[in-house]
Order: sequence, then C-alpha cells, then structure tokens
Amino acid sequence: MAVEHHTLGNDLPEFKDEIHALKLNNAHFRKLFDEYHELTRQIENMENEVTPVKTVEEEDAKQRRVHLKDELYHMLQKAAAEAL
Repeated sequence: MAVEHHTLGNDLPEFKDEIHALKLNNAHFRKLFDEYHELTRQIENMENEVTPVKTVEEEDAKQRRVHLKDELYHMLQKAAAEAL
C-alpha cells in the first residue's frame, strides 16, 4: 500500500482535532476534504505514471489541490479560533 504524502492530517498535524470534528459535523468541509484526498490520489497516480497525462493536466490538478487545501486551511483556522 502506498503512503499518501499529501494527506491533510500529514500536512496540517496541528489541526488534527479540528479535522476530525469538521469531518463529522460540517458537510461542506467533508465534501472538500474528500475532494482533496481524491485529487491527491489522482495526482500521485499521474506522478507515478499509473495514469499518463500531459504535464499541463498534472499541473492543473496540482493547482486545484492547492486551492482546495487553502480553503480547508481557512476553515480549520476558523474552527480552531472558535474553540479558544
């Protein structure tokens, strides 16, 4: 089984509790979280040439992942601030 290097929990370990809570209680977060991880899986397949694509397609997918991660990060920051 391959190790996922870009899991949200690996990238943002300081938000472990918020990730768990939002996955359970926020449908929009859960949808974005699932989309982020599916996109990560696709990108890893592209990088490992399991799914051959043009470089521009791979770069577009990586850009979409960055935008998703930014949105998730902002949601996590807000949840952490509200928990204080």
